[in-house]
Amino acid sequence: MIFADRIDAGERLAKGLAHLAGSDCVVLAIPRGGVIVGEVIARELGAPLDVVVPRKIGAPGNPELAIGAVAPGIRVLDPRMVGALGVTDRYLEREIAEQEAEIERRQRAYRGGRPPQPVEGRVAIVVDDGVATGSTAVAALRWARARGAERVVLAVPVAPPQSLERLRAEADEVVVLETPQPFLAVGEWYRDFDQTTDEQVVSALARSAGSRA
Repeated sequence: MIFADRIDAGERLAKGLAHLAGSDCVVLAIPRGGVIVGEVIARELGAPLDVVVPRKIGAPGNPELAIGAVAPGIRVLDPRMVGALGVTDRYLEREIAEQEAEIERRQRAYRGGRPPQPVEGRVAIVVDDGVATGSTAVAALRWARARGAERVVLAVPVAPPQSLERLRAEADEVVVLETPQPFLAVGEWYRDFDQTTDEQVVSALARSAGSRA
């Protein structure tokens, strides 16, 4: 299955989440691309939309190589990678502090002064436009759980099979449409995978909030 774009992916995912329509749920989208997918899902389910902002922790000298991820109050580190690369505690603390500051900045910018959606006692649906290693998704799921979600659901259009076992251990339910093997990158499963901008994220959240006002 090739998705036309993130809106198409959201529409297809919403069908797989239809059993949650009418429940006390909240859609927590991972920026940036996940917010476009999440807006469609929130609209179809009649649920509020908010963001959860995890950030990857990159390896020394190779920021694209993930050695873990953080979300507000949550740290997920890969001890095998940390040990193999000889990553120091000093590096980790500095990198984590930088990413936590960026998380705070993004949350303020994206919400535009609106308070975060309450999560406690609700079904939290964590949405992204796809999963590769799964580190940021794990951080987002643990964040939702720590905020008191009654159930935590992960919804993504595409993920590699090797990441799903880890994700299923973190979520009460995983809805994924495609699990291709081999898997090279999320973008190869979309015809249109243009980078989502901060402005698009802000607009999507504002539209969703306005439609529920």
